[in-house]
Amino acid sequence: MDLTHLGRSSALPTSPEEAKLDYVPNPRPGKPYLVRFTAPEFTSLCPVTGQPDFAHIVIDYAPAESIVESKSLKLFLASYRNHAAFHEDCTVGIAERLHREMEPHWLRIGGYWYPRGGIPIDIFWQSGEPPAGLWVPSQDVPSYRGRG
Repeated sequence: MDLTHLGRSSALPTSPEEAKLDYVPNPRPGKPYLVRFTAPEFTSLCPVTGQPDFAHIVIDYAPAESIVESKSLKLFLASYRNHAAFHEDCTVGIAERLHREMEPHWLRIGGYWYPRGGIPIDIFWQSGEPPAGLWVPSQDVPSYRGRG
């Protein structure tokens, strides 16, 4: 197994395109299960103002032949810190790359973005219907309520 990051010192990639995601064989192939990654402090930059944007990202997937190695995923997500893109591009871009490279049975992402200009934006993407019999818990990220 040739892993780029695990067990090694790794610099933060300068962009999502530069980031190398590592995948390892699924330790339980043929078993339907769900993997969840939660990144409650995701950041990127507004492509117009350069101001930071903040989100709570939840990634759920049902592995097929491989799983994503968590350190490489952490570095990939952190590479967005200096990446200028709209919320929709960041959220869907993360999902599409993972789906294209890992080829899971199913993948969904919820991007719960904190308000900018008074409007929170939540972005959702999934690859299709989840496999039959797969337990898919709620993402349980509350909608933004302000000072209510």
